[in-house]
Amino acid sequence: MMGVPLQCSALLVREEGLMQSCNQMHASYLFQQDKHYDLSYDTGDKALQCGRHVDVFKLWLMWRAKGTAGFEAHIDKCLELAEYLYNIIKNREGYEMVFDGKPQHTNVCFWYVPPSLRVLEDNEERMSRLSKVAPVIKARMMEFGTTMVSYQPLGDKVNFFRMVISNPAATHQDIDFLIEEIERLGQDL
Repeated sequence: MMGVPLQCSALLVREEGLMQSCNQMHASYLFQQDKHYDLSYDTGDKALQCGRHVDVFKLWLMWRAKGTAGFEAHIDKCLELAEYLYNIIKNREGYEMVFDGKPQHTNVCFWYVPPSLRVLEDNEERMSRLSKVAPVIKARMMEFGTTMVSYQPLGDKVNFFRMVISNPAATHQDIDFLIEEIERLGQDL
């Protein structure tokens, strides 16, 4: 959510030595035992990326540039856009929310139900046909190069769109375009 590179991540564990026991490769050409300093400073066998350390400097630079208030505004904007998307589609014809209630973060999960499926009863045939809608629309999005939204199934829920809003530069107009584009690309299904 902060927009920092994945390399800025850190995994902290309580058990001393756990990371080393999980990650060590005993690469003697990298981690010689005859060094003239404390070998506990060699972090390569303790880290997921071997000799690469957590790139916290990138996070520090971003924090320095944006500040806490900037990060707060960034995240608040993404949350506001997710709520905007939810409010548009929750009662819009042709859309069904996958989960009840307002999204708790920036993932908005929904089905687009084309006109041909809206008249069907909620049964196995409808779900089978609905499962094919999101993949076809995404393929068309990619073909036309207009937008892209991921989709996925989850448990007994067939393929649905999962819009993850993480770009605070997006606007209400971008969200409106997304909804209209899904409808345009899926109306004939």
